[in-house]
Amino acid sequence: QIAIFIVWQIYCRELIGSNDRLFVFSLMEYMMNKLTKKQEAKVIDTLNKIMEYELAGVVRYTHYSLMVYGYGRIPIVGWLKENATESLDHAYRAGELVTLLGGHPSLGIGSLLETEQHDIGDILRESLAHEAGALAVYYELLALVEGKSVLLEEYAREMIASEELHRDSVNKMLRRPGDITVFSA
Repeated sequence: QIAIFIVWQIYCRELIGSNDRLFVFSLMEYMMNKLTKKQEAKVIDTLNKIMEYELAGVVRYTHYSLMVYGYGRIPIVGWLKENATESLDHAYRAGELVTLLGGHPSLGIGSLLETEQHDIGDILRESLAHEAGALAVYYELLALVEGKSVLLEEYAREMIASEELHRDSVNKMLRRPGDITVFSA
């Protein structure tokens, strides 16, 4: 736990500056006292599942960006590449938390299903399904850490908000022009 504390202190100092050292000490102490070893192991497993899901997103969005054709290709490819980069960032953040808790980041990758459907509508519907799965894992993490770790709870909430906004963007892209009702498959 001391090693975890030292890594956490360095990480927080980079994020919030060295003047807030007392805050960092208090936060780490609070976090370490609230999660039992069994709960910590479950959190690490869930964070690894998040990593795997997000890494699958990197592959998925990269593949999609290569399969877009037609007049609207350039902005759609750019958007898909941004999503691949964002998924990589999300995977990295989850991995950082795994190591913070003393765990070992997974080398696995989430499910990748090739449907051979490359129409932009099909790509967006697959993306919507993938985002729903990612959201479910983030909600799983939130349920595990709520009231037990401020750091992990805030992380889960931030990621849920990000994923919900992304899901809603995809939903709007699937609507026909002028249609204001929420898309449903």
